[in-house]
Amino acid sequence: MSKLKKKRWPSPSSYDRNLIVIGAGAGGLVSAYIAATVKAKVSLVEAHKMGGDCLNTGCVPSKALIKIAKIRHQLHHANQYGFNVGEVSIDFPKVMQQVQKVIQAVEPHDSIERYTKLGVEVIQGYAKLIDPWTVEIALNNGQQQCVTTRSIIIATGAQPFIPPIEGLNHMDYLTSDNLWSVLSQQPTLPKNWIVLGGGPIGCELSQALSRLGANVTQVEMLPRLMIREDADVSEWVRTTFEQEGIEVLTEHKALRCYQQNQKNYLVVEYQGQEKTLVFDQFLCAVGRRARLQGYGLETLGIDTKRTITTNQYLQTLYPNIYAVGDVAGPYQFTHTAAHQAWYASVNALFGHFKSFKVDYSVIPWTTFLDPEIARVGLNEQEAKQKNMAYEVSYYGMDDLDRAITDGVDYGFIKVLTVPKKDKILGVTMVGEHAGDLLAEFVLAMKHGLGLNKILGTIHTYPTFAEANKYVAGVWKKTQAPKKLLQWLERYHQWRCADK
Repeated sequence: MSKLKKKRWPSPSSYDRNLIVIGAGAGGLVSAYIAATVKAKVSLVEAHKMGGDCLNTGCVPSKALIKIAKIRHQLHHANQYGFNVGEVSIDFPKVMQQVQKVIQAVEPHDSIERYTKLGVEVIQGYAKLIDPWTVEIALNNGQQQCVTTRSIIIATGAQPFIPPIEGLNHMDYLTSDNLWSVLSQQPTLPKNWIVLGGGPIGCELSQALSRLGANVTQVEMLPRLMIREDADVSEWVRTTFEQEGIEVLTEHKALRCYQQNQKNYLVVEYQGQEKTLVFDQFLCAVGRRARLQGYGLETLGIDTKRTITTNQYLQTLYPNIYAVGDVAGPYQFTHTAAHQAWYASVNALFGHFKSFKVDYSVIPWTTFLDPEIARVGLNEQEAKQKNMAYEVSYYGMDDLDRAITDGVDYGFIKVLTVPKKDKILGVTMVGEHAGDLLAEFVLAMKHGLGLNKILGTIHTYPTFAEANKYVAGVWKKTQAPKKLLQWLERYHQWRCADK
């Protein structure tokens, strides 16, 4: 917890609400939902759009665009299935209309109407903490409202981080936030793109834009893409990208941008030498930073250097103020925000009886490339950093019957286990439906089930899920008792010879 001194504020004699939630993204929505379910008096304050970044500018639109791009990619390779498709043209406005249709189809799940029916008071406006129990709301209609509450959950999310590159602020650059509104106004997809950043967002959008027909140059200052993954995964991504026509420039540092003769340029440095890249559109995807300003946190003395500092119960400096999601860290996933929201809301409402420590022991995530990259627990580079002993079981998806029949027999599953035991330390998957296949391992790790249990479970043939059983079989073979098998071999030879 922060060592900042907690200010003393007089508490009110009574409260208007049991809980106020600030921010209607994944963390805020789940917090408000749980509070309403247990009949608490809860207000949810959102200044912009319900659903937050995930619905409006993140998970939902990006996955819709990735799906469309994958269809075009498959059509380009349809000849291997006996189809003569020819050139695949794109009606780009219709592409973006489809993305918006997907957002609109999901919107009711996060809507004001739904949450109002659930019993949540939804307030549209900007919230600011006046003291630990009072929230001042600048309503979107221009009025002001002050509400007192026993507990507060801050779920204000994150926004794209913009690096201090000379000249960038003079360019019409894009981020994952404004990409969708800008592209929706374009008659065609801009041709030449620079995508700055080699993390999950940068990689997902690089592949999608390339598959839709753009020339993409991806610039990353670190030695490889997807730096949090193992080196073999990073190499798989790079090879896939280069085969699809994406120019990958790792160890290239962006220095400055400028315009000349109605063209846009980015100057990068590689091994001490500068070179210039030309582009039509620049997408900045180097990460996201917590939204911390404007909520009155500094007034209360709450630490806001990178994220809001919380304890194991998700409490801030003030025990009745909690933080969840991107604004709290340590993960920036929709599902971890929802996971934290359960702990924060239950602790906020019932902590005077019993509090629960947030559990980060089994956190899965997926990068939605083609093929998908999914992971839970430790990978090899993390295990080595922690000096942990481990064994690796590796299964190539080129051996899986269903992957072969579907023409997607590429990728692998890599499972780390405790030496000589079937306890799962972590799983990395690269392949079709990897994000879905991972769920079996997430369940196993969460409930202490080992590879023997997966191996002993019937998996339907022919499905991708069989790969989970087969990698467990790889582990089992390495554990086979060699001396016993040698004895059994002699026994069966004797049985054949016995008259």
